[in-house]
Amino acid sequence: MAETQASHRGRLTTHVLDTAHGRPGMGIGVALYRLDGDRRTLVTETRTNADGRCDAPLLAGDDFRPGTYELVFATGAYFSTAGVVLTDPPFLDQVPIRFGIAHADQHYHVPLLISPWSYSTYRGS
Repeated sequence: MAETQASHRGRLTTHVLDTAHGRPGMGIGVALYRLDGDRRTLVTETRTNADGRCDAPLLAGDDFRPGTYELVFATGAYFSTAGVVLTDPPFLDQVPIRFGIAHADQHYHVPLLISPWSYSTYRGS
């Protein structure tokens, strides 16, 4: 019983900060994939809210399990909509972050700090 309850505590969240403009990355498309060998399966798609966060965890409950995942952020469309003049093709159009979940009972937070020319991430809390 304790193992089942522990699996429900884990969750995956993200948020995006637009470091070029000093504000949350609002309206950015986010896709989450689960990777199993050569197989890449779409788990969910969403958009960031006015605070640069998703309204709900990307993974939680029974869907949250150890494995390799990839978040893909549609940053080119975001910066284009924000009026940033981008090259064709944009230097950063789709930003993928591949990461592993090892513990089903932990919170994994994967933030993205983005500009049209650079990005960084870390495991947040």
